Amino acid sequence: MTSSGAHDRLTRWREHEATLYRLVPYAGLALGTLLALVAPAPAGLKVMPTLVVAVAAGCWVTWFVTVHPDWRNRRRLMAVYYAGLLTLAAMLVAASPWYGLFAWIGYIHAFPVLRRRWRIAGVITTAVIVATSQGGGVAVALSYWPLWLLLVLFNLVVAGSVSWFAMVAEQEDAKRKRLVVELGEANRQLTETVRENAGLHAQLLTQAREAGVLDERQRMAREIHDTLAQGLAGIITQLEAAEQTRDRSADWRRHVDNALALARESLTEARRSVRAVRPESLETARLPDALVELGGRWSALHGVRAEVSTTGTPRPLHPEIEVTLLRAAQEALANVARHAAASRVGLTLSYMADVVTLDVRDDGTGFEVTAQPAPRMPAGGYGLTAMRQRVTRVGGELAVESEPGGGTAISASIPALPGGAG
Repeated sequence: MTSSGAHDRLTRWREHEATLYRLVPYAGLALGTLLALVAPAPAGLKVMPTLVVAVAAGCWVTWFVTVHPDWRNRRRLMAVYYAGLLTLAAMLVAASPWYGLFAWIGYIHAFPVLRRRWRIAGVITTAVIVATSQGGGVAVALSYWPLWLLLVLFNLVVAGSVSWFAMVAEQEDAKRKRLVVELGEANRQLTETVRENAGLHAQLLTQAREAGVLDERQRMAREIHDTLAQGLAGIITQLEAAEQTRDRSADWRRHVDNALALARESLTEARRSVRAVRPESLETARLPDALVELGGRWSALHGVRAEVSTTGTPRPLHPEIEVTLLRAAQEALANVARHAAASRVGLTLSYMADVVTLDVRDDGTGFEVTAQPAPRMPAGGYGLTAMRQRVTRVGGELAVESEPGGGTAISASIPALPGGAG
């Protein structure tokens, strides 16, 4: 149940209650008068005095309820009204028991006009008057007073039960009103807090926007390095080899064809990078197969044997994890081709319980790891830096081991998030 629905139902109930408060007294008075005229009580008053008292009761209700509805919140004045209402109701019941229909109004008007302790007295008095009318009038009630006492007790039980539920509802209503007031105050304080923090919010939005721009720049830098830069480097290498084999048409054609294939592949990958789409090799094959294909292409281009192996049970990983491992393998092989002068390269993809590891080893010249922070890179190079950024970005670690003349080993360890994980 929503708060708005509860509020609407409470409002409708209040409107119905106000309608009953205004109209029911006249209905009870009119019906009691009609029955008193049609079937007068044997021991009742004559018609004319009865009508005079009925008219007085109607005027009493009209003056206090209909003409001055704003008097409802004036407790002392409404206590006078209620006392007069019960007095007139008792006179009418003494004139004719049919006016118990009017005396019953004492139950309804006790709650809006009286305070808690006076409500009990009003309900008890009303129960006595109604029981007298139910018993057949004052004379019958005095003659059969035990029965009259039972009627009074019955009316008290019924009226007391209704009164108790009404008081509980009133307490809940008061509690609800307090909660609404407290909620309004909390909303006001929240509005003030939001207004005070508007400047800070704008500043945070600006910083988040700048961070997003910087992150996108770094992503594009990594993608450009992994696609265009590596592709152009490979094209240059193949064209230089073609220049050196100009007198051998078969070799010259092979190098030119390799350069064209690299150009087309680099253009395709560059377009996919701009659209933030996974590399084409991962769209059509699993990561182990993509690494085998990568090793085969690289060996054909550079004439160096590349062995690719997989340990553990291959399983789908989060797309970002697979892209990171593939790009790390591409960068490692590009470094080997440019700097290592190796005769053999080994790539091992290891699936473990919660980690996946890519190891790339070569038997090339090696280097002193502590001698320079970005080994195997020319001035302004971005190779290992981009690789390390990629691996770190997905919560992994990159380790580089090498020594002059002893080859190089690069290991990227990344949490093995399953495919489809956020």
